[in-house]
Amino acid sequence: MKRQKRNPSDRAFSRGYRAGFEGRSRSQCPYETSTIRYEWLHGWREGREDQWNGFDSRASLQRLSNR
Repeated sequence: MKRQKRNPSDRAFSRGYRAGFEGRSRSQCPYETSTIRYEWLHGWREGREDQWNGFDSRASLQRLSNR
């Protein structure tokens, strides 16, 4: 059976979350399409917020899997 690809919006969110959690700049967003760029930036904001709130990497992985 073929495996379905994940939704591009979900993938953009999770990549943005990881980038924000790692402290990277939001100017490094690789997407130009407005909808997917919005999802990446939304994930980036949540990742930065979790980093500021003191989450560790295990908690961030769990948060991504619950989304």
